[in-house]
Amino acid sequence: MKNYFEHPGRVVEIDARFKYAMAITLDPSAQYKRGVIRCITSRSGTIGIRGNVDRSELCFVKGDSFEQYSIGGRLGMKNEEEILKQITPPGADFIGFEDPDIWIDEKTKEKHLYFTIPFRMIDEHDEHWTKIMLGHAVGRDLESLTMTLPVLGPVGSDRSGAKEVSIAPLNKQGFRYNLVESSSTDNETHYSTVRVAIAEDMGKPWKFGETVFHPKAMNIPWIGGHASPGPLTTKKFLDVGKGKLLGFMNGREANQKVGEKIKYRIFSIGLFIYDYENGRIDWVSPRSFIRDSEAKTITFASQFIEQGKGRGILYAHVDDSFVRAYTIEAEKIKKLLKNF
Repeated sequence: MKNYFEHPGRVVEIDARFKYAMAITLDPSAQYKRGVIRCITSRSGTIGIRGNVDRSELCFVKGDSFEQYSIGGRLGMKNEEEILKQITPPGADFIGFEDPDIWIDEKTKEKHLYFTIPFRMIDEHDEHWTKIMLGHAVGRDLESLTMTLPVLGPVGSDRSGAKEVSIAPLNKQGFRYNLVESSSTDNETHYSTVRVAIAEDMGKPWKFGETVFHPKAMNIPWIGGHASPGPLTTKKFLDVGKGKLLGFMNGREANQKVGEKIKYRIFSIGLFIYDYENGRIDWVSPRSFIRDSEAKTITFASQFIEQGKGRGILYAHVDDSFVRAYTIEAEKIKKLLKNF
């Protein structure tokens, strides 16, 4: 029996401009009626097979229901062209902004938008790889954002970038141990990992911390190849201990080689408990929690809205193609945490 309710239909209406939309993030100051989404402008290759390339742009979304949003215009940022000129590596192919996340500063009320900045690169062996930075913009509202230099990116010759941020609360020392998806290569096998990102100022460059989840080291089958931190909940939703929060983890089974191709296997959603005071993951569910009924390869969580009384709506994109909503109840999750 499932411990969640999968809403029928698709959350975002696709119009003539785009065939696919994914990675929705919603603005809490607008009662979640407005937000940003990643729209795919072109796709080459096959989802689930290494080498697929999606080109995309960020667009506004709006809606009067948590179950129905429509796509608006492209999100533009002041200084966008200037910043891209500064950070684009020689010969790189910029394929468009991805994976937006909205965070609001409670003191200043300024809105911060974080997003992936991907560059397609070719190495000395004529192999393609992607250089990834965690982009940032800030403004009084989403319509007046100014893009800054990225808050995180590869250091030196290290190819480990940062994307898919999960914003943690301030710890007692006055800074945040945020989480990001990063990467690691071991014996020519590529892994997506979860790494700490130390933020003393949310609008200025952050520092990489420790890798706190590596699929190879943990030996959990549903997350044996790739891991990415999803939304964190609050103690109002479910209290899992002092200095700790419950979160949704995105995980993919280990890659499979089929002839000369690398096949990515099932990406689904699990649970984890995060010690945000010390920047440590204490527990990851031994089994995944959500796999969409229509998913052929991907169910990936991007936004969680708490509705009070231990209920909330989780948004995820399915096969990098459309957004689905799921109702989550704290009481049902408690049963899954009994061994923690």
